[in-house]
Amino acid sequence: MVKHMILWKLKDEVQDKETVKAEIKSGLEGLKGVVPGIVELVVQTHGLPSSNADLLLDSSFVDEDALKGYATHPAHVAVANERVRPYAEIRLCLDYEA
Repeated sequence: MVKHMILWKLKDEVQDKETVKAEIKSGLEGLKGVVPGIVELVVQTHGLPSSNADLLLDSSFVDEDALKGYATHPAHVAVANERVRPYAEIRLCLDYEA
């Protein structure tokens, strides 16, 4: 199994961060069952006050090929382009075998 973890910091100028975070969450979590190879996909939008990121994507894939397929799958690309990239200032990623 392969884990794919992403942290995002939203741009300071984003007016309604709670709405943006909810739309990112629903878009990404809606990919389970659409993109082959996803084992689990959860987006956390409410961190503790000590956090310096706004969102966390915690996802698992059957293998590295499934993760590569997810990266280019049209449904994922649409969510990334429409709901994430316009609002994200910083993106950090860690992929690893679990």
